[in-house]
Formats: sequence, structure tokens, C-alpha cells
Amino acid sequence: MTTLTLAPFLPCSSSIKHLPLRLAAHASTQLSPTSLKQQLSDQKTGVIVIGAGLAGLAAATRLNSQNIPFVLLEASDAVGGRVRTDVVDGFLLDRGFQIFITAYPEAQKLLDYQALELQKFYSGARIYFDGQFHTVADPLCHFFDSVKSLANPIGSVVDKLLIALTRIQPFYGGIFFDRDLGTTSRLFDFIFKCLALGDNTLPAKGIGAIPNQLASKLPPDSISLNTRVVSVGLDKDQTTSMPFVRLENGDVLQSELGVIVAIEEPHVNELLAETSVIEPVQSKRPARSTVCLYFSADRDGIPVRDPVLFLNGSGKGIVNNMFFATNVAPSYGPLGKALVSVSLIGLFDDRSDADLIDEVILELSGWFGGSNPKIGPGLYLCGDHLTSATFDGALASGRRAAEALLRDGAFIKV
Repeated sequence: MTTLTLAPFLPCSSSIKHLPLRLAAHASTQLSPTSLKQQLSDQKTGVIVIGAGLAGLAAATRLNSQNIPFVLLEASDAVGGRVRTDVVDGFLLDRGFQIFITAYPEAQKLLDYQALELQKFYSGARIYFDGQFHTVADPLCHFFDSVKSLANPIGSVVDKLLIALTRIQPFYGGIFFDRDLGTTSRLFDFIFKCLALGDNTLPAKGIGAIPNQLASKLPPDSISLNTRVVSVGLDKDQTTSMPFVRLENGDVLQSELGVIVAIEEPHVNELLAETSVIEPVQSKRPARSTVCLYFSADRDGIPVRDPVLFLNGSGKGIVNNMFFATNVAPSYGPLGKALVSVSLIGLFDDRSDADLIDEVILELSGWFGGSNPKIGPGLYLCGDHLTSATFDGALASGRRAAEALLRDGAFIKV
């Protein structure tokens, strides 16, 4: 059995729980707030876009296509929002579990797929259920694998024959981070169509290559990084009232045509508090928090080489999904090293980083068998140093050593 030895990075989050990482710099020229104010005045710039995530970049792209002057204000040091990639020790760490589906219609209009060097996942998934993995495959891409999957316990044979993957809830639950699939049927149908018509991919240079490509097509000096907006207001003294923007440094920028707010939902009402004529924005769905953990391993020491997504269909444990990122895109790690991405549902504020890492390693060792307890003919090793430094780690290690001995028949009946 291949030994899987994981070395953890700091956890990083795709939503609220956010630990600092070294940030990948963006090449856009930065304007000072003062020069932005001058630009707005001199060129009668009509639109201020707040937030350089994908929504803000798409808005700016549309304005630019119509030759409408604009400025794009971003509080952080790079574009992308949550769609960012950090470079750490030669590894590309996307900010949370993210897959790019090539069939997204808006993306097809805006992005140059060839330049992104998209690397494909296996068209399907391996679902951990009842102590082992079961493959669920797209019959159009992997016909023989899909035929073999008819005998596995993930869904009934009738389900698979009638609607293929649409009944395989752990797959979609793994994408939506919602094991109960509390998602509208409209969104579910849309994602299924994208999965059926497109490929699941990662850009060779990380998921952050997507917003970087959009930003690179905007006019020079149109993006101002490290420029935090604290509020948006309306000037009631003017006959034609247009919103103004107040920056963290106290400067105020006046729009000529309007302001587009493209920030994350939790901060919208805070930003619009001064615009009393506007009703507070109501959330249409409950927030879902996720934590993404990254581990490194020797490429020769990982148990699979396939670019496949592993999903938790057992209903137990804290792992939602995981995959070996370097199996999909070798560029995600340095030569000889593998990058392992593990996603959890929730924030886990009640656990320290060290305890959370130990818990994940222990759970994954159950998925993949962990370290091989056999170190020689009839000789087996166990202890928490082989799993995690917890009571569970020691107990699990002892059980696995005994099970390995029994499997090998290295015992004498009395």
C-alpha cells in the first residue's frame, strides 16, 4: 500500500475565516485617491465600480466595451476577490475549493480559454461510501467506467439509467457545499447543464488567472488597488443627485453617471448605510462557510495519479471533498511534490488549527488507508506518531496494524 504522508500549510478559507498568506501581486498600475479625484473631474468619468472581484471586473469590462469612462476601486492588493491564488513555497494555493466549468456562458464571452491553459478533471468523481470509494462517471466521456458504476451502491440502477449523474447527490453536494442540496432547482439544472456540456478544469497558473486576464484587458490606470471605500452616499442638495463615494483616507469621489457596488453580501448594507432612501439589501439565501486546508506530499507517495475529485458520501466526518491538485495541473506544485486540497463545511472556530489538521489527517487516513503499518516480514508498527497526536490517532493506528497482520495471515491459530 502506498504511504500517504501529508505536511500541512496554514488553513485558508473561501469565505469568512481568513488567515493571512503571502499574496500574488497584480500588475495593474495603481492610482492614488487624489489622482482618481482629478481624473473624475477632468475626464468627467461617469461610473465608479467598487470591488474588483469577478462581478466588478465584468461590470468594468462591459462599461469599457461601450466606451463609458469608469474607475474600479479595490480595497486589497490584487484583483479577484475570493477568486485569488497565493504562491507559497512554489505551490499555487487557490483561496478555497474552486473549479472552473468551461460551459459557463458568460465566461465563454469574456475569457480566452486557450490563454488560461485549462487543465481537465476526470469527468465524474469518486465517492467515499461505506468504507470504500465508488466511481461515478459521465457516460459520454467514460462509458466503460459508467457501466461498471451500475453495480455500485451510489444511487439505484434505475436512477443511473434514467438520469445518469443528476441523482448522485454527493457529487453536487460537494460542489455546492450543501449535503442536503438546499439549492434551487434552477441553479441545480444550470450546473448540471454546465457539467454535461463542458469540462471541469483548473487554469495552469491557478484560479487567479481568470480575474487577472479580465483586468489585463481594461484600460491602463483604470484600477486602483489598496483603495478602500467606507461608504456610499447621495448628495441631496443637487437637482440631479448622483452617488458619491467616501474613501478610508477621507477623500470623497463624485460620480457622474452612477456607482456600481460589487462587494461581498455581508458588507453591502454597511457600505450603503448613508443612502437612507435605499432599503437594506436582504439576503436571499443562508451564508455557507467553508474552510480549505492544503497539504503537501511527495508525488511518488500519493495513492492515485488520476485528476479526479473525491467526495464524502458517507454522511460522516468533516471532510466535504478533496483532490490532488497536481494530478489535475502539475504546475500547482514544484517538481516531485504533490498538492492536496481538502475542503470542509463550516468555520470550526471551536478548534485550533493544529487540532483541525489532526482531525482531517485522521479522517483521510481512513479514506486512503494511511501509513502502511507493515515494515517487514511479520513486523507491524503502530502509534500516534504514524497518524495524529490524539487518542483517536493512537487507537486507529493500533486497529489498523492488527487488521494488516490479520490480512497478511501472519498469525498462528491456537
